[in-house]
Amino acid sequence: MVAESFIFYPDDYFIGDPSDWGMPFEDVYFSTGDGLTLNGWFVPGEKEMTWLMFPGNAGNISYRLDNLRLLHHRLSLNIFIFDYRGYGRSQGRPSEEGTYLDAEAALTYLRSRRDIDPEAIIFFGRSLGSAVAVNLATKHKCLGLILESPPTSLVGMMKRLFPSLPPEELPIKYDSLSKIKRISVPLLILHGDCDEVVPFFMGRKLYEAANEPKQFYTIENAGHNDTYMVGGEEYFQAIASFIESVETHAP
Repeated sequence: MVAESFIFYPDDYFIGDPSDWGMPFEDVYFSTGDGLTLNGWFVPGEKEMTWLMFPGNAGNISYRLDNLRLLHHRLSLNIFIFDYRGYGRSQGRPSEEGTYLDAEAALTYLRSRRDIDPEAIIFFGRSLGSAVAVNLATKHKCLGLILESPPTSLVGMMKRLFPSLPPEELPIKYDSLSKIKRISVPLLILHGDCDEVVPFFMGRKLYEAANEPKQFYTIENAGHNDTYMVGGEEYFQAIASFIESVETHAP
């Protein structure tokens, strides 16, 4: 469909793996509820807490290696990142409902591992992945939810980018704004105030609609794809402080 071609940009070429960046990892394959096989990487950390990472709409997990290395180094958590259907080595074709099924499968896989605490999982969604994380958090409890550069909805994004597209060509919703009100776990939203893709006001609007406890962190002078580079030490400290707060108040 026209809308899908504007939203999903998968790539099956891998530029490397975590070992190239000095990280131990497991190359993991797991199944979805509709019978597809997905690929992901589990990078063990020093803490019991696990970071379940929902990436954006372009490339594949190997495109996140620099970010993955910094998160692993700064936070010392277990990290699990995976490719949605149609991305990287994962089977199928991407779709909104498909990514929701993929998220369910990733969480089920993680909770089946005996080397992690299944109750100590933080959902982290970036850009389009934030909508996938929000949807999962409406159905499954997590220790905390972190959203970076999150759109309120894809309909809103598409109308801004392609105002001439008729409504019937905008079937993909990713409507986080309506769903976030159903989430009660601790929330952190990070957004660059110079984001040229997902407007800063969208992150603020999501924050205002969300339930407490919640935090908002402005990444000053950051665009859409350079948040963790421009944000620097303060960016990682904001995340570390949030993790410490949910860890302290965990049941």
